[in-house]
Amino acid sequence: MSTIKINNVCIIGGSGFVGRHIAHWLTAEEISVRVPTRHYEHARQLLVLPTASVVETNVHDDAALDRLLTGMDAVINLVGILHGDFAAAHVELPRKIVAACQRNGVTRLVHMSALNADSGGPSTYLRSKGEGEKSVLAADLQTTVFRPSVIFGPGDSFLNLFARLAQRLPLMPLASPNAKFQPVFVENVAQAFVASLSNPATFGQGYDLCGPKVYSLRQLVEYVAQITGHDLRIIGLNDSLSYLQALLMEWLPGKLITRDNYRSMQVDSVCDCAGSSNLAAVFGIRPTPLEEAAPLYLAHQLPRERYNRFRDRAGR
Repeated sequence: MSTIKINNVCIIGGSGFVGRHIAHWLTAEEISVRVPTRHYEHARQLLVLPTASVVETNVHDDAALDRLLTGMDAVINLVGILHGDFAAAHVELPRKIVAACQRNGVTRLVHMSALNADSGGPSTYLRSKGEGEKSVLAADLQTTVFRPSVIFGPGDSFLNLFARLAQRLPLMPLASPNAKFQPVFVENVAQAFVASLSNPATFGQGYDLCGPKVYSLRQLVEYVAQITGHDLRIIGLNDSLSYLQALLMEWLPGKLITRDNYRSMQVDSVCDCAGSSNLAAVFGIRPTPLEEAAPLYLAHQLPRERYNRFRDRAGR
């Protein structure tokens, strides 16, 4: 099946963690990228890209979406939140994007969902992601949905968060320490999005994306503490104490964990055999192990000699 030509892409949510990586891959292929943002300053890192333009606007406004999609060949929707108005971000916005695509003759839409997204899921996050995914796949468009496990890489809010906490705390009470994750490298995710854009074989399909290895949350925190050289004692909390910790932290600035996050972790964020092989089998991408990439971007917290050993081990 022959590929389709994509010249202009609007990345909604493009100023975020994954969006910045996708924008770099697209501009490397000389594809023009339009990135909306509520605050121009949030997308300043993209201004150096030769084919990228940043537009300050409100993507929840239908008229603004129409202006953004004018002249576009494809839309990528990456908008996602871990707390806040899930319905607006995960359900209503995808519906608005679908409608705007249909009004403006944009037939190609690639959508970021989440592993375990399900309208009957245990958390509002997973239920809302499931509803949004349904709207996209039901649309009369050329759609592709990706469902990654937790994404790691330079600038992530996952491993970097644990690294900061390990730096400050000698002891960490950890909610849901046995929750399972199969972290996937951000560059692999970005490559999959870009590879799917012009590939008709991915139309109407949904793909789980995972890395090569499953970890418990405790193992991930222990690993981050180890590679950043911090002596951290972890106290795993049982279900009742995990829920209580989440309840209390909802009232603190930053919301490190909420009850909805706790409920999401009741379902392991891991792929089945087919899901874990999608990167390689469908897109020809070698899944990057956590141990290969994480030490390099957490290196600012490592003594210099340990950083050099990690670089040598990774062949950098």
